[in-house]
Amino acid sequence: MRLTKKTHACVRLEKGGRTLVIDPGGFGEPDAAAGADAILVTHEHPDHFDEGRLRDALEARPGAELWTLKSVADRLAAAHPGRVHTVGDGDTFTAAGFDVQVHGELHAVIHPDIPRVTNVGYLVDGGRVFHPGDALTVPGEPVDTLLVPVMAPWNKISEIIDYVREVGPRRALDVHDALLTDLARPIYDGHIGRLGGTDHQRLAPGASAEV
Repeated sequence: MRLTKKTHACVRLEKGGRTLVIDPGGFGEPDAAAGADAILVTHEHPDHFDEGRLRDALEARPGAELWTLKSVADRLAAAHPGRVHTVGDGDTFTAAGFDVQVHGELHAVIHPDIPRVTNVGYLVDGGRVFHPGDALTVPGEPVDTLLVPVMAPWNKISEIIDYVREVGPRRALDVHDALLTDLARPIYDGHIGRLGGTDHQRLAPGASAEV
């Protein structure tokens, strides 16, 4: 499987000539979901879910399908009957040849005064890749490549280090990094690399790795 990092929280996974895209949001490239056979969205926040871009991707590729939670699915299902699927914690499905398990229920706490939205993570192909969305969800199963939401309004570096330790992946790759300046990246890289207990890597947008 080939993983291509897009800007912020979005990744593209490719195998067998088919493409799965996770979280093509508004912080990323306008064409991040273009040509995808399947799209997964973890939650409704605009840096993960851009309604206009998803509509364009679904309209441009009639065979493409979307799997997501109810808050997102309700906004797209009527226009694309039979192609938008609602999922929740514990569900399993196959999307474009990728086996997917759903883990998690709620977005991490930003502040007690801000209501929490729903959030799900996706474990792809028996743990080869796990994208938690905006939560530090532990899937409870072995993970080869963990996509780490490295910098967000709801987290701090000690929590990220402990999360990597708890999941215990073979490799951790940064996502959710658009808010992290180049000045701060070496600090995050150093702390997670030294203390996370795994192979920690960062891919620039557009770069790829075999997973």
